[in-house]
Amino acid sequence: MNIFVSNISFKVREQALAELFAQYGEVASVRIIKDKETHRSKGYGFVEMPNDDQGRAAIAALNGSDHYERNLVVAEAKGKKETASASE
Repeated sequence: MNIFVSNISFKVREQALAELFAQYGEVASVRIIKDKETHRSKGYGFVEMPNDDQGRAAIAALNGSDHYERNLVVAEAKGKKETASASE
């Protein structure tokens, strides 16, 4: 399951986010999106968890939670994965 995380503190590194989500299960990857020019965090990213049940548990527990004095927004990522059109 691909999880979208926003309102991430600019101080947070990918390792810290991985540790936060690992409390709920296996974390396959973590990517914090950075500005191409400044290499500074844009305050959002993605966490990939192979087990959907663990992913849903992490979303339920962490959405709205306080992390580095910011309330995280955590939801299932929408978008690029399934590109099949409904008109098929």
